[in-house]
Amino acid sequence: MQVRVLGCSGAIAKDCRTTAFLIDDDLLVDAGTGVGDLTLDEMAGIDDVVLTHSHLDHIAALPLMIDAVASRRRQPLRVHALAATNQALRAHVFNNVVWPDFARIPSPERPFVCFHDIDVGAVLTLGSRQSKMIEVLPAVHTVPACGFAIRNAAGGPHWAFSGDTERNPPFWDRMNALDVGMLVIETAFSDQEQALAQRSLHLSPTTLANELACIDPGRHYPIYITHTKPAETEEIMSQIETLAGRKVRGLAQRDIRWLKADGILTF
Repeated sequence: MQVRVLGCSGAIAKDCRTTAFLIDDDLLVDAGTGVGDLTLDEMAGIDDVVLTHSHLDHIAALPLMIDAVASRRRQPLRVHALAATNQALRAHVFNNVVWPDFARIPSPERPFVCFHDIDVGAVLTLGSRQSKMIEVLPAVHTVPACGFAIRNAAGGPHWAFSGDTERNPPFWDRMNALDVGMLVIETAFSDQEQALAQRSLHLSPTTLANELACIDPGRHYPIYITHTKPAETEEIMSQIETLAGRKVRGLAQRDIRWLKADGILTF
């Protein structure tokens, strides 16, 4: 299974695109501004989108992508998200004010997009060849949110994604029960902004360390840091490296990496 990092930034700036991952060539995880780097053919090849939550940096490109390739598709794009996320999209984006209601265009019987509600704990089988299994993981954020653990339907380790979250014990319960090959976890703010991180329900390096300490002993896999604010990325990574150098529990002896856009994660 291949994960293409289209965007992994917490905001936009030059060379910074917001969250979007293309799994193989037919499954999109979140639809931030990074989707705009795909060709029309690549966008048209996506059959399913799974969304972690309704915030703009994770859904901004979705209405634009549908508009760009709807005429190339024979079937509606399938969007899978928590019920509250789908409700927000229908009420505030696809509402014929901000954007056309593509769930009813060109007709309710043959729309350009259809929305499917999912629940935390559900396991989905998606992709044009039913080739990927996706478990919906819990997240703790300012709006209803989730993460995902994705693997080949034929078996193998999971690619896990925390989504936007703060401290989240149930997430680690599932991580410790799954065969995890790689984790992508957010750390949006530096420790200087820890109060803001807590208020907005994001992680900072110190809370990241506390979270990673929940990983069971003996379990090791690469951990990629995502969703850093562009103005703080270098400071966040420096603080993580400093804490790891001090052998802070949770970061000591962990394989911590900075996720970069345009990268390919294969395992």
